[in-house]
Parts: sequence; structure tokens; C-alpha cells
Amino acid sequence: MESIYAALLLHKAAKNITEDNIEKILKAADIKPDNAQITKLVSGLKETDIEEILKSAASVPAAAVPATSEAPAGEEKAEKEQKKEEEEEEDEEPAGIGSLF
Repeated sequence: MESIYAALLLHKAAKNITEDNIEKILKAADIKPDNAQITKLVSGLKETDIEEILKSAASVPAAAVPATSEAPAGEEKAEKEQKKEEEEEEDEEPAGIGSLF
């Protein structure tokens, strides 16, 4: 996760996102770099538009929070099914840059 933060910092500073630059940032923060993860990150970012990812992440609405702690029985069942579906989606193997998390 730290290497992703370093890549975002480099992107914000309009610097090249390279393995060496990410490693320098992590070492400056006294974090031991994971070279395998850094290599995967840099190769995944070569084909990725970071600005598009940031825009899409900013446009995702927050989950609706129920106004009361008690929900009608039908809503509880729907919420349980939705949570179950979300858990199943999380179990799938992520592709691309998502596989680093």
C-alpha cells in the first residue's frame, strides 16, 4: 500500500513513476521497499491513466446509512443478500492494478 502512496505522490509532483523513485520515497519514509510489489505496480501503471482512476474514485457515492437502527424485515433480508453478494465479489481474483491490494 505504501508503494501506491509513493506512486500517487510522484504523480502529483509530475515526476516519473519508476521503481527507483518509488524506492527512494519509501526509504526516505523509513519503510523497507518490497521490490516485487514495486515492479508489479510500475508495470501496471504503465498502461493506466491515474487521473481517470482518481476521478472515478471521487465520483463513487458513499453507501447510504439507514436513519434508524431498526429496519423492516424485508429491508434486512435485502441488506443481508447485498452484503453476501459483496463478499462473493471480494473473493474473486482482482486483475490489473487491483491485484496489488
